[in-house]
Amino acid sequence: MPITTCVFDAYGTLFDVTAAARQAAAEPAFPQLQETWPALANHWRLKQLQYTWLRAITDAHCGFWQVTQDGLDWALEATGLDGDAKLRQRLLDLYWELQAYPEVPAMLTTLKGAGLNTAILSNGSPDMLDGAVQSAGIGALLDDVLSVESVGIFKPDSRVYDLVGQRFDCQNEEVLFVSSNGWDAAGAAGYGFTTAWVNRANEPVDRLPWTPAHVLTDLTTIPTLAHH
Repeated sequence: MPITTCVFDAYGTLFDVTAAARQAAAEPAFPQLQETWPALANHWRLKQLQYTWLRAITDAHCGFWQVTQDGLDWALEATGLDGDAKLRQRLLDLYWELQAYPEVPAMLTTLKGAGLNTAILSNGSPDMLDGAVQSAGIGALLDDVLSVESVGIFKPDSRVYDLVGQRFDCQNEEVLFVSSNGWDAAGAAGYGFTTAWVNRANEPVDRLPWTPAHVLTDLTTIPTLAHH
């Protein structure tokens, strides 16, 4: 069955989640970040994700903005930067205007030109996702932005992946699901989607019962995969 619908995770896949810490580190007001921003960005992202999983399995759902702030607070303390209210606020502000990876606009344009459905499926809350989409200027290239908030649980719960079929009236075999998170690509593969893992950091494949069909270094070749 041919691919009709390409669905993308947002944070780390279309939008560079390290951009907030990197940008703040380049600003004169925050010299304390120059050495520590890579560690801060890594801690922030990892804790943000861990908190989504823990909240999902304990039925303690909250908005993604809450786990984003909680993850940052842990990361600031871990890197000795807690107590700096201005830095915390600047990092949070920057998260609402994350940059898209450079290949994203052309890739989405190609998919739309080929008549494919395009969408985001993200843990992010609708307002956060709207901010990122508008900031990156890719709203016209997406048919929809689907958030876990409509089901009240984070990925990789199957109810999140259900949103794709409900929205586009398509079979699982028609969906190419793309994520930079190995666990998300694995979860979506177990659900029945054809999955592509964008492995920008050249990490090992996660040891899970399911593996992505494709492993990529960036998003450039997505239109080619969608036509196979």
